[in-house]
Amino acid sequence: MNIDTSTTIGRISLRNPVMLASGTCGYGAELSDLLDLESLGAIVVKGISLEPRHGNPSPRIAETPCGLLNAIGLENVGVEEFVRSRLPWLGRLNVAVIVNVLGNSVDEYGALAERLDAVDGIDALEVNISCPNVREGGVAFGTDPASAASVTRRVRSATRLPVIIKLSPNVTDITEIARAVEAEGADAVSLINTLLGMKIDIFRRSPAIANTFAGLSGPAIMPVALRMVWQTVRAVSIPVIGIGGISSWQDAAEFLMAGASAIQVGTATLVNPSSASDIAQGLARFMKEQGLEKISDFCINR
Repeated sequence: MNIDTSTTIGRISLRNPVMLASGTCGYGAELSDLLDLESLGAIVVKGISLEPRHGNPSPRIAETPCGLLNAIGLENVGVEEFVRSRLPWLGRLNVAVIVNVLGNSVDEYGALAERLDAVDGIDALEVNISCPNVREGGVAFGTDPASAASVTRRVRSATRLPVIIKLSPNVTDITEIARAVEAEGADAVSLINTLLGMKIDIFRRSPAIANTFAGLSGPAIMPVALRMVWQTVRAVSIPVIGIGGISSWQDAAEFLMAGASAIQVGTATLVNPSSASDIAQGLARFMKEQGLEKISDFCINR
């Protein structure tokens, strides 16, 4: 039996539904000796801002039961250095390149979209709306439907590239945000970003993270992520990309059965750098065993 592992996100056709998640694979080159990047559907590179960011002070990572807390602070080289020194290497790969973008104002998001629209080698933008809106008291864009919609509208008007909005789970109803960004032209949504958490060092008698609060990722958040993906798939008509605690092909199959068109592997890569490639291979085997001819056959009920 012939199987087709390809999937489509907006206008992008991927060879399989497995992506490397932003923030866990650097700019791609960091993992090039550890797995075959061209065996994947896409690489979502580390978040890019207009200007370079140094990130938060250390300590900024802490392990938790079945998870990881991180408050890296979106450290990155900035858009000009990314275009100059990182993108040319990525462009030589036969794999879709998705650039995660972040900003502290609607105008910053728009400026980034315009800059990246002008260069070759980028297949789509993933927009991180978990960033604080500095003009509105620091409330994250992704927690307010109107703010999320305004970012989406600005980015959509600034680029011809497919636009994926990455949703925050730190909301009451994630489907409300998903519908708001769909209405403003988002081609897809990816979810979830990290859950807000903290850890205390009992011997130092202080928070284990210098920033006090941090984003929780890893297997511990998978049930929450799966629930939100299930809800969002049924609330919007655009593709949904599942993220959150995926560390095996069985985990990925659950997200695809919930209706996700693709998935991203993040924290698992820090444990086993070849996780994403292993997951892609495992899904292909499962499809053959179960008689599934295409990725959409996974979905159990929409």
